[in-house]
Amino acid sequence: MAKAKGSMFFCKECGYESAKWMGQCPGCKEWNTFVEEPAIKKGNKIQRVSAQATTLANISMAQEERISTGMEELDRVLGGGIISGSLVLVGGDPGIGKSTLLLQVCRNLSLLQKRVLYISGEESLKQIKLRAMRIGEFNDNLLLLCETNLDTIEKTIKEVSPDVVMIDSIQTMYREEVSSAPGSVSQVRESTNVLMQIAKGMGISIFIVGHVTKEGVVAGPRVLEHMVDTVLYFEGDRHASYRILRGVKNRFGSTNEMGVFEMRESGLCEVKNPSEFMLDGRPEDASGSVVACSMEGTRPMLLEIQALICRTNFGMPRRTANGTDYNRVNLLMAVLEKRVGLSLSDCDAYVNLAGGIKINEPALDLAIVMAIVSSYKNRNLDAKTICFGEVGLSGEVRGVSQAQLRVQEAIKLGFDTCILPQVSLDSLQSKKGIKLIGVGNVKEAIMLI
Repeated sequence: MAKAKGSMFFCKECGYESAKWMGQCPGCKEWNTFVEEPAIKKGNKIQRVSAQATTLANISMAQEERISTGMEELDRVLGGGIISGSLVLVGGDPGIGKSTLLLQVCRNLSLLQKRVLYISGEESLKQIKLRAMRIGEFNDNLLLLCETNLDTIEKTIKEVSPDVVMIDSIQTMYREEVSSAPGSVSQVRESTNVLMQIAKGMGISIFIVGHVTKEGVVAGPRVLEHMVDTVLYFEGDRHASYRILRGVKNRFGSTNEMGVFEMRESGLCEVKNPSEFMLDGRPEDASGSVVACSMEGTRPMLLEIQALICRTNFGMPRRTANGTDYNRVNLLMAVLEKRVGLSLSDCDAYVNLAGGIKINEPALDLAIVMAIVSSYKNRNLDAKTICFGEVGLSGEVRGVSQAQLRVQEAIKLGFDTCILPQVSLDSLQSKKGIKLIGVGNVKEAIMLI
């Protein structure tokens, strides 16, 4: 492929630069990801004062003051609130509620007398007002701007001097110095670099909305995720009522936290007790239904594991896993065949996490095993029983972290029996109101059904 004069080739996934086109990227090993973009013209170098090395003792530490967003679920994922000068990337599928979430944050911040600038490159001012009318009342601390030229945006930010800026979305922004089209690799990278300099230089917190590709990653180069301080993913079935906000990168907090929201006519509402929300409508006396407890950061969440085992009508049995790892389900079924003696090689198996949530924590292994055996034997487990634990290849039930919090969540929701690893039981204090049953291997757990 001939290279045009003054152009470079970039990898869409990782941002790797090359003077010629290549089939496979040397950086991320992906195929057919190189696109041709005009090279960015570099101006005169700016003379900078050279930095000096220092020791840890000479660095003064001041407690970072966080700004609350007015939404506890979002504050939890951010690590306690918004840090001044931080750059946050919010990704998600189209129509999932990214713009609605940020507009609600703008409303809460404006009510706290924070100056907020909402910049939209995809919607008109009337469209934004229609959404704002559903959310609630706004005051004059919120300023709206429909613009895609970054030079104009940078000038407006310096004139307004807001506390928080919302960019919706980064794929629509462009710089005139870069000759490629908006949304291209060069434009997205250059736009993010400009916004990062504004955030760090002026101490303004900036939220960036990024579109998601079919593979579930933010469109544009993956270098975009490396440039920002925090990466949040807004996920969930757009036809369902709940939404889940996860942090996959956070320089100011943990990435294990998760926020749960419910989409209503008036906007996104926080779900304070996701366990009760996920177990709503659960059948009482049905085989193949088991309640498990998963940990998302510091929050325990009760989930319903459903399994359906039936004889196959074809030569090759069908295996389906929805919400959990497909290969993990096959592994657990192989453990049941080898260690317990269950004949599952001629059975179709369907495993589902009710509610459409996706979790791959190993602590769900014991619940998946119990659900499979319950459906295979057509014997239901007591509706007030909860179980959790990791299952090894030899059939042993291994201990899991934070067993104390899991048991406390079960007590809070009215469960009276808990099946857990024997190792975790030995380290637990006795709990009133719940019966704790420790198991060392899969056979001991199956005997309880």
